[in-house]
Amino acid sequence: MSRPGPDDGETTARTADSYRMRIGVIGAGYVGLVQAGGLVRLGHEVRLGERDEARLDALRSGRVPAYEPGLTALISEGRATGRLTFHASNREAVDGASVVFIALPTPSDDGGAVDTSILDGGIADVAASLPVGSALVIKSTVPVGTARRISQIPAIAKRNVRVVSNPEFLREGSAVEDFLNPDRIVIGSTDLHAAELLASRVYGDLPGERVVVDPASAEMIKYAANAYLATRVSFVNSIANLCEEVGADAASVLEGMGHDHRIGSHYLAPGPGYGGSCLPKDTRALGEMAEQHGYHFRLLRAVMEVNDEQRERIVGKVASALGGTLSGATVGLWGLAFKAGTDDVRESPAADLARRLISAGATVRAYDPRAVLSMPGMEMVSDPLAAADGADVLLVATEWGRFRRVDPVAVNGAMRGSAVVDARNLLDADAVRAAGLSYRGVGTGRP
Repeated sequence: MSRPGPDDGETTARTADSYRMRIGVIGAGYVGLVQAGGLVRLGHEVRLGERDEARLDALRSGRVPAYEPGLTALISEGRATGRLTFHASNREAVDGASVVFIALPTPSDDGGAVDTSILDGGIADVAASLPVGSALVIKSTVPVGTARRISQIPAIAKRNVRVVSNPEFLREGSAVEDFLNPDRIVIGSTDLHAAELLASRVYGDLPGERVVVDPASAEMIKYAANAYLATRVSFVNSIANLCEEVGADAASVLEGMGHDHRIGSHYLAPGPGYGGSCLPKDTRALGEMAEQHGYHFRLLRAVMEVNDEQRERIVGKVASALGGTLSGATVGLWGLAFKAGTDDVRESPAADLARRLISAGATVRAYDPRAVLSMPGMEMVSDPLAAADGADVLLVATEWGRFRRVDPVAVNGAMRGSAVVDARNLLDADAVRAAGLSYRGVGTGRP
């Protein structure tokens, strides 16, 4: 099913009025906030349920408890129009709603499988309060079969609630843009009326292909997409590492690959490996799911091993720049967030590198424009030059554009040592060397 929208992803007031609905969203985390704000932009009335009092108080006072470009404006718009309200009671949030989105956390357990206890608790809380004939839409990333399992809950079945899988594909740092201009909207439902409700009335004239499948396939699409992206990252890092050994230039090799239309240029940047709240968790979960069903997903296991080895390889570059030992050294660290454009440090490669450096005996002095993190052996400082001050080596770990604008001559003047390890290939290597510093990137054999 395909219903392409206008080129700019905007909807007119007339169109918004034509499909305005009352919608409940349970969970004011990252996904829930973007979903709620985006639905308000589409003209709907949204009631957002959140049990965390501190988070709820922040939202009611106009503060968004996460850094995401455009999200504060989206939430403020909802509050100003009166179409976005916040509720401490989930049952109150679903009152009178035609559609209820569940956007609750599904973290990994100790074995890497998905822990659905928070989601299950939220659904149990509202099951008997859902309006008869409404649609319950799962935005959370869940194991395959979850929608079917939830549809069999007696209170849900009795009220003829239609359970739909509608996975999110938001990229941190561009989540609002991704909501308003999606590549595709995946809808998993065996009820054609519920599928059309989401495709046409809820999402209205948003662009992007409507991919309507069964719920299990929709749940699998989310895992398969993230596992594939993780595989690309690990493959590219392996190619970059081989380039270092044979004397090839990874940037040139990957550019040549990217011009092949079957491959493309996305996710072809070597670095310290994938991280964040989705790729590591979902890749582990897919591997664990495969094991539970008797399939040993060897490719995926290798992807995860390569990702871990890449962190060790970066630490090895830092140690090599110091003559082989990290004990007693001071490392200036540029970046802590798992990627530029966010303050999220969940499973961040940069944060993991800091931990590994500290475990090897180094002291870390770190700066990030948005992220804040506390750990023994690491000092947070207020600007990039303060991170370089007295450092024996400087490690660039997150690809914030502002790091390119720091004067390398000033960096050399602040440092005790003279080595720069650029784990993101972010800096101008020639400018760094011209300033009197040594430069080590990823995927080039030249020191």
